[in-house]
Amino acid sequence: MNPLLEPFKLRMKIYHKAEDKNLSRILDSSEKRIKSITGMDAGDAFDELIIERARYAYNDQVEFFDANFRDDLLSASLDSYKGGDEDEPTGV
Repeated sequence: MNPLLEPFKLRMKIYHKAEDKNLSRILDSSEKRIKSITGMDAGDAFDELIIERARYAYNDQVEFFDANFRDDLLSASLDSYKGGDEDEPTGV
């Protein structure tokens, strides 16, 4: 099961276990998608984006996630960007 299953269920106010496998699958696919967009693989912002994308997927609205969270996704991408070695001369 996905480690974000319980926080997701709390967010969605789901108190039964009947959907755990499906919810875990949704969280797994959301994690892959967020990682592919942002390059992130850990952190609170990463987890929050996974949960929010999973919320959209659960409600059959995933096509609206990217547009609605564009700023958050861009910010996460910039935060995780690993540029070149800053000690290298810039050629100036």
